[in-house]
Amino acid sequence: MTQTVCSEWGLAGVEAWRDRVAVLIIVDVLSFSTAVDVAVGRSAVILPFPYGDVAAAQAAAKDAGALLAAPRNAGGQLSLSPQSLMTIPAGTRLMLPSPNGSRLSLAGGTTTVLAGCLRNAAAVASKARMLANGGDIAVVPAGERWPDGGLRPAVEDLLGAGAIIAALDLPPSAEARVARDAYAAARGDLADIIRDSRSGRELTEWGYAGDVEIALGVNTSTTTPILRDGAYQAL
Repeated sequence: MTQTVCSEWGLAGVEAWRDRVAVLIIVDVLSFSTAVDVAVGRSAVILPFPYGDVAAAQAAAKDAGALLAAPRNAGGQLSLSPQSLMTIPAGTRLMLPSPNGSRLSLAGGTTTVLAGCLRNAAAVASKARMLANGGDIAVVPAGERWPDGGLRPAVEDLLGAGAIIAALDLPPSAEARVARDAYAAARGDLADIIRDSRSGRELTEWGYAGDVEIALGVNTSTTTPILRDGAYQAL
């Protein structure tokens, strides 16, 4: 059979494809996947954890021998902000709660899970093809969530997924083709589009424009974060 790449959104996308593909690539550009790429590129280890229950996160971090990431607005501490991770010491084990990327990463079951973003699109695509060994690959844009918990498709994740799909250079499903073609169409204005996206504007308004700029560095990283024993580390 011909190796293919498919793409579906969010947790439902992971659940739909995790038992049918050889590799899952989780794409949460602003900011989980970018944060993981930055930290793992500095030889840190990132333990994803679902966002929301602080006491459970504290207990899990203690059991895992890991630091628990601070809230993004804590200032000067390791957090979901990629800027805060630019100088993370090698060997640090950091538990990183997030509402989207962490949740999707942990839903991958026994399937090989990678964290992809614009920064490492080519590197992740190359390693995904190697790891898949001829099997199919699913690229899952995480998206955001509306206040009622429903999925809010996020343009930055669509474009990040499209960059990885383009680099995979495999026959795409219809959904993967749309993501790939969206990335191709947006490449000339990619930075402005993501800065002006809902997520980009929110981060800028909250004082995290630097996180957006870090996320925009297409193929500036050669890191491939792989989830092993519940933790992302460099492949």
